[in-house]
Amino acid sequence: MSGCPFLGSSFGYAFKNLSVQGSEEDKSQMGVNRASKGGLIYGNYLQLEKVLNAQELQSEIKGNKIHDEHLFIITHQAYELWFKQILWELDSVREIFQHGHVRDERNMLKVVTRMHRVVVILKLLVQQFSVLETMTALDFNDFREYLSPASGFQSLQFRLLENKIGVLQSLRVPYNRRHYRDNFRGEDNELLLKSEQERTLLQLVEAWLERTPGLEPHGFNFWRKFENNIVKGLEEEFTRIQAKEESEEKEEQKAEFQKQKEVLLSLFDEKRHEHLLSKGERRLSYKALQGALMIYFYREEPRFQVPFQLLTSLMDVDSLMTKWRYNHVCVVHRLLGSKAGTGGSSGYQYLRSTVSPRILRLRDSCGSLRRSLQTSLVLEIQHCILGCEGARYQCLHDLGGQEPVTGTRCL
Repeated sequence: MSGCPFLGSSFGYAFKNLSVQGSEEDKSQMGVNRASKGGLIYGNYLQLEKVLNAQELQSEIKGNKIHDEHLFIITHQAYELWFKQILWELDSVREIFQHGHVRDERNMLKVVTRMHRVVVILKLLVQQFSVLETMTALDFNDFREYLSPASGFQSLQFRLLENKIGVLQSLRVPYNRRHYRDNFRGEDNELLLKSEQERTLLQLVEAWLERTPGLEPHGFNFWRKFENNIVKGLEEEFTRIQAKEESEEKEEQKAEFQKQKEVLLSLFDEKRHEHLLSKGERRLSYKALQGALMIYFYREEPRFQVPFQLLTSLMDVDSLMTKWRYNHVCVVHRLLGSKAGTGGSSGYQYLRSTVSPRILRLRDSCGSLRRSLQTSLVLEIQHCILGCEGARYQCLHDLGGQEPVTGTRCL
């Protein structure tokens, strides 16, 4: 007998009696309606009665209901909910660092996953401004008078978020010549003060980077190898330029080389680094910067891949916070122009002054270095450093100063 062996009559059924359609329809209704038996239901679990009734239009209370005020409230409530989730993730990451659990690679993966989640949420928050932009300046002006003196500056969660990430108090732009905390009272003020006194994410990451294996002067000594290769590369580049015939192009290349040289050699000037640190233009200690750059050049090595992902997420958080501020400024300018804010600030002018300062400035250090290095020099440095097989695995010793190990661990 030819064909499919399972179509024979010995199996007790005929192929023509099978109905795929009927089987699917039956299975789709084979579940159990557990909600009918009582217990926790969707609306109660999410407390939707509270959430969906939390939109109290001030214009309606004043007897002049304005349609777009509802959108304005919903959008800002959505921001606050996402701020709460970001704080939830940040607190968990800080706790892992504070208790030293980051040395366990499994916990390091949690850190990277949660910071990536923060990045995705911030991307969503940046895009969310497009919803507010569906409202015109005239639409906003219809209900704006009912909002005063409420202001986005009074967002407790956003201030907590800034503090816990690592915004320097000295770099904060005063709000009408007053300290930002003066706008908060009672428990809110105490929460902000407490957040200022706690170790920030930046401080915890800084301490983690300072422990990067391979920075030891009497061990692998990455920084010395890195400096030697930078100097060697610059000498070779200068020789190549000098060998060219005199021309306008040669003079331009020499001028560009001088700029490149100053940027690269400034990395090895610890006093200059400390000066920039005091001005807030750099945020990592000198040793932490060395650790970050080592991770950058070793990023394809298995044990440095996860740390590199963390640094990438931190740089993304930095950039997205700046983008969020910038988009906020653009929306305010679109809706208000140069009018004063509802909370009494100068509005657009004040918000614009808060855009520039970055929190972590990790991308400033790594990015400027990468732009200053030619691709050939980057490859040469990586090849030279990673090619030192005899010393390569000296950086794998335990953080407690024990003998070198062959297994993998987190930084």
